[in-house]
Amino acid sequence: MAKQEYFELGTLSKTHGIKGDFHLYLDVDDPYEYEGLKSIFIQIGNDLVPYFVEDIQVRSNLNLISIEGINDIDSAKELVGSKLFLPISFLPKLKDDQYYYHEVVGYKVVDITFGSLGEVKEIYSTGAQDVIVMNYKSKEVLIPLTEEIVPKVDKKTKIVETNLPDGLLEVYLEDEN
Repeated sequence: MAKQEYFELGTLSKTHGIKGDFHLYLDVDDPYEYEGLKSIFIQIGNDLVPYFVEDIQVRSNLNLISIEGINDIDSAKELVGSKLFLPISFLPKLKDDQYYYHEVVGYKVVDITFGSLGEVKEIYSTGAQDVIVMNYKSKEVLIPLTEEIVPKVDKKTKIVETNLPDGLLEVYLEDEN
């Protein structure tokens, strides 16, 4: 399977104890939906390597995971910071007006004032907020993903409707001196 057939579940954030267990950061809306995981894919280099899950504990303040074949702290240390993936088929179903970020990559961005602007290249978090990344007139533009600026995402027409604040596009189009 190609990597685009997977979604990023989280990260092995640090080791836990001396038997090769990990603290697990789950980058999902509801971590408890993943309590029964039997296997995961760990990104090693450019590859997604399958592993069986021996145990996973999801708690409000701490998630722990034990992975088959990782039985000591030295083996675990090599995987700290690795990203975890699952097949897209594991994602919970959403309502019609909801969407996953990976779904809108490639959607057309259409602004209420400016019309068609480009395509969604990706969506990521800056830490403060999530942003849509698109190219406009050969410049990368970041659009804050808020209800005011992105009032609608239409999955049927594959259009992300925006209401860009005054001056946002101009900031990216100014020539650098």
